[in-house]
Amino acid sequence: MDALSLPPDLARALDDLADATGLRPEDIVRDAVRDRLRAEEARVLGEAERLAQAHADLLRRLGE
Repeated sequence: MDALSLPPDLARALDDLADATGLRPEDIVRDAVRDRLRAEEARVLGEAERLAQAHADLLRRLGE
């Protein structure tokens, strides 16, 4: 992915955060995306485990 297009208000906020933290805007965005992906992965895994437990008997019977 080459460039991320942000609305002006978000671009300004990102630039302000970068200035305040001494990080590059790209680093902040990369870290935020990485954190979001990890959170979603954990959420989906948790949901899959919940469904597997709720339907364990059916899944066992289908596997026979």
